[in-house]
Order: sequence, then structure tokens, then C-alpha cells
Amino acid sequence: MVKTSIESEAQPSRILVVDDDPGQRSLLDSFLGSQGFEIVTVDSGEKALNALRETHFELMITDVRMPGISGLETLRRARRDHATLPILLVTAYADVRDAVGAIHDGALNYLSKPIDLDELLACVHQATGRSQVAQMKFESKRLPASVVAFSPLMEAVFRDASLIASSESRVLITGESGVGKEVLADVIHAWSPRCAGPLVKVNCAAIPETLLESELFGHEKGAFSGAVAQRRGRFEQAHNGTIFLDEIVEMSPHLQAKLLHVAQDGRFQRIGSNTEIVANTRILTATNRNLEEEVKNGRFREDLYYRLNVVEINVPALRERPEDIVPLANSFVAQFTQGRARLSASTLDCLRQYAWPGNIRELRNAMERAALLSRGELILPDHLPARVRSAEPPRQSDVSATQIVGQVVDDARLEEVERQAVLAALEKHGFNRTETAKALGISRRALLYKVQRLRELGFDVDRKGQ
Repeated sequence: MVKTSIESEAQPSRILVVDDDPGQRSLLDSFLGSQGFEIVTVDSGEKALNALRETHFELMITDVRMPGISGLETLRRARRDHATLPILLVTAYADVRDAVGAIHDGALNYLSKPIDLDELLACVHQATGRSQVAQMKFESKRLPASVVAFSPLMEAVFRDASLIASSESRVLITGESGVGKEVLADVIHAWSPRCAGPLVKVNCAAIPETLLESELFGHEKGAFSGAVAQRRGRFEQAHNGTIFLDEIVEMSPHLQAKLLHVAQDGRFQRIGSNTEIVANTRILTATNRNLEEEVKNGRFREDLYYRLNVVEINVPALRERPEDIVPLANSFVAQFTQGRARLSASTLDCLRQYAWPGNIRELRNAMERAALLSRGELILPDHLPARVRSAEPPRQSDVSATQIVGQVVDDARLEEVERQAVLAALEKHGFNRTETAKALGISRRALLYKVQRLRELGFDVDRKGQ
């Protein structure tokens, strides 16, 4: 498939995308096309080599693991006739060693799955000669009226959602309990071409394991005790729409294997049937756990992880986006009191000082309680839960920025301290975004926001190891 972006440039850079996963191809096609590139996608190394013989490309992006000719072999063969073609590898963490070695065979660089859109765009700009500080372009979409997001971190989350919504890519939504992962799934579906179709939600942790298979895939009459009639599963119900699987890590190994088959080709069977059903369904998943750790510990299938995690969006904790606390609280109060009550200044101070370990869900519950207890038009600290009104001002991390950079400074230089702390941590961890975020005690999304700010100031934050 070829997509030509309508841009002011007469001849947009042409990029060849090679991947056997249609979700990955759809993501790169949709995203890079929106950034002004002309995209050609193929599903195998053989087709990629044929395309290179017929058409001039300024960059090839290829997956490493593919049936037939692997991405590494495609790289080697392409190098014989196209010695100067920049080639970017996309690899799972298990393949990183091979990817690093492939750089000696002529690879420009490599990206680890799930692909980070900022890192992808920086590499593409480097390969095609565009400015590395060029801003990501996207069409701003209006958030639903019920969604409150004022912080830069949440603006970045919804920017990513806007960029990937139009693709068919599978999305893994991560974040602590109560941060709003389901709300993000709602927005992605609403912004997608499937918005006229159903959005079917399944909480895998809330359904007993013995019933979850039937819930997802349906069953035939008499398939088991109690199956008194045929039942359509959630995947059938989500045909031509989206299915959202929350708490995906709670799924048993047996169901993980069946879900892998569905993720690959959309085919499944009802319990008690030999007839295959095809469902045209986009899969969104969510978890509050570290899925990579679950894979390493043998509790989640690696192949399923990479099928579901074409692109990952992390929803930051509420304590990382304090700009959203008061707007969210005001929204909940207006909802629970029909606009009759407001929050006092001292109540707002309590809300800002509390760390909100339960995130937005906890904040909502606190505002519902306060609305019930207040009898007038003003909500006071006494109406809040005791743990909220007695909270002390948040303290700095035990590993402070001054410790990281090895110097003590006053408040006037706090921004410079943070800048040096982030740069030092990036350098120490080989510019690996995930490890750097862990060392700083912040989310990956929060780190990427800080990295973008540093990039805009001219700092070199794109050295490889990411």
C-alpha cells in the first residue's frame, strides 16, 4: 500500500516499511504518513528486496523477526546493491544483541519494541536529512467534554492517542490503578475510523478463569454444563469495532495461546464448535503491571506481548501531573452537586499536598464523599477523608537532583539542577529511556517530556542506547 501525504514539499521522502505484522505496518504507515513521508509497506523480506529493485527509497525500516527472510538477512542482501541506503531495524528486546551487531553490517540504528514515536521520528529525520529538532506534526482533536487534561504530560498522552487512533495498530495502555486507562481506550476508539462500531470492554480480572474463555469467544449449546443456549462472545460482539481487554496479565496460559491466534489473524472458535469465526476487531489492552517483567518471569507469553504491544501508551500517575488535580476535583464536585458547591482555598491546598496513591479513582471517591457531607455551597477540609486533609506537603525524592549531579544549589537554580540531573542520568544509563526513568523515579512518559524540552534547548539527547 502506498500513501502520499499532502505536504508543501514537492517530493516527500519515500520510506519502505517491512513487517509481517499488519498492526505494526499500519502504525508506521499512518504515523509517518501524517509526518509528511511517502510510505510503501510490504510484509516480507522477499517483497522488500523486489521493491528496492523497482523503486528508489531514502530509508528502509524493517522488523528483525519475520517468516522467510529475516530482517537481518534482508539487511545483508539489500546492502549488496544499495550500499548507501539507510536501514533502521525494529527489534524485540531479546534481539537487541543481534541488532547491535547488525550495525556493523550497515544498519543505521535500531529501535526496540514497542516503538516510541518520538524516537522513531528522530531516527527518520536523521536518516532523511531533516532537522532532528523538527516538531512532530499531528491534527489536534477535540477531547470529549468528560475528559479533563491540563498537564503537559497528559497533552503528550493524547497527542500519541491522536496519532495512532487512525491506524489499525494494537495498543497496550499501561499505568497504575485508577489513572484513567479505560478513559484513554474510550478516546482512542472515538477518534478511530471504527468509532461507528461497538467498543466492547472486558475486565479479565473480574471474570473467573473458568468463564473467561466463554465470555471472550462464546460457546455452543451443550458445550459444557450450564450451556443451555448458544452464546456469542465479546470478540464477535466487537466485530467491525474495538475490544478493550483490561488487566490482560490475569489471563491464563491457555487463553493467552488462544488470544495470540486471534491477534494474528482474527480467527477463533466458540467452545464446543469446530467452525472458525473471523472477527474484524481492533484490540486494545491494559495492565497496571510491568508486562516485560511478567514475560521474563514466565507468566506472560513473549510472542503475545509483542503481538499486543505494537505501541505502548503509559498514563502517568496523578502525582506526576499535579496540574490536573484541581481541574479534576472541580469537575467531580460539579458532577456530584449539580454545580451548587465549590472547593474552599484550604481544601484546594489539601488536595495539592496529598500524593493520591489511588490516582483519579481515589480523587473521584474523595469528591463524592465531600459532596455528600457538605450541606452548603462550600466544601471544607473537614469534608475530605482524614488521610487527605492530614497530608504533609510532598517531599523531594530520596535520590535528589543535587545528589545526582553532586552539587548543592538554591531554589533559584532548581530548573538547571533538574536539567543536569536528567542529562547525567541519561549518560549514566547509556541513553536508555526506560532505565533512566527508573533511576530518576519517574514514568517513562514524564522522562520523554523532559527529554523533548532538552532537545528544544539544543541538548544532545538522541545518542543511541534508547
